[in-house]
Amino acid sequence: MLKKIFKYIRWIVAMLFISSILAVVAYRFIPVYFTPLMFSRCFDQIDKGEDVKLYHTWIPLAEMPKSMPVAVIASEDQRFLQHHGFDYQAIEAAALDHLEGGKKLRGGSTISQQTAKNVFLWQGRSWVRKGLEAYFTFLIEILWSKERIMEVYLNSIEMGDGIYGVQAVAEQNFDVDAKNLTRSDCALIAATLPNPRRFSSKTPGPYMRKRLRQVEQQMRHIPAFKP
Repeated sequence: MLKKIFKYIRWIVAMLFISSILAVVAYRFIPVYFTPLMFSRCFDQIDKGEDVKLYHTWIPLAEMPKSMPVAVIASEDQRFLQHHGFDYQAIEAAALDHLEGGKKLRGGSTISQQTAKNVFLWQGRSWVRKGLEAYFTFLIEILWSKERIMEVYLNSIEMGDGIYGVQAVAEQNFDVDAKNLTRSDCALIAATLPNPRRFSSKTPGPYMRKRLRQVEQQMRHIPAFKP
């Protein structure tokens, strides 16, 4: 009986391993129209008795303004083109800050890690989910190009309440197509990403305008996105 149980467990693990690789390979070529986060937010809205809000339109990276990748790199992950999924310098800095008495543990999450989390995993902070996040980050860094990671990231990242991706935020918050976003618009969108449901790119307050200036300043030091 135990041998049969272990056999089934091995079979399940093998199938999960193969299916995860196939999913990553498939998303290297096909658009990501829905993510676990989108479904989770919709279920939360239904549970609260709210109208379901889901704005998302996939567009190629070539149809986005060139400033958009530069802005998110400046705001979220300045070593994106240098690291292989994990920014060990940022992780070390976050750990040291925490050990030195920082009240809030800073994140060291890269654009690659955020993409893996948004596209393949549920929300949460368990060790199991963090382990799977590292696994999927490793896979997309091997099987996707940096250009593809950025394309999926900019199409799937949450950019407001029920708003996902550059095209949706351009339409909902700026009333334009993504290609018509200005450099300042891109910087403002990137500035909201740590908490896009709290900080709005449609009606930015004083803090967001300060963040906008900081991102614009950092963008001057980021080269054009050429993976």
